[in-house]
Amino acid sequence: MKYIKIETIDKEEIKFLQFPKEEVLRSVEDQKERCLDMKRAMALGNLEQEKVDILFIDSKGYKRVKTTIWGVTSKYVILKQATVIPLERIIAVA
Repeated sequence: MKYIKIETIDKEEIKFLQFPKEEVLRSVEDQKERCLDMKRAMALGNLEQEKVDILFIDSKGYKRVKTTIWGVTSKYVILKQATVIPLERIIAVA
């Protein structure tokens, strides 16, 4: 079994990361599910001020950030202070 190292970072570090343009999820079904999960997480953040864990991949590897999602567009997940993560680089939200 292969273990993947996941680095936990602060939201403020995201603006310094580089994101490749490739989609990390292969199936269209998984991509649709991710979009629904992001919208649910955004509602949770806006209504309950609940933070979620976002798992994503930048140019150097796997990252995790605990934060509140403020918005979701067709291309980005928007966090506080105009911080964004490209939707295509997100693996999961919990």
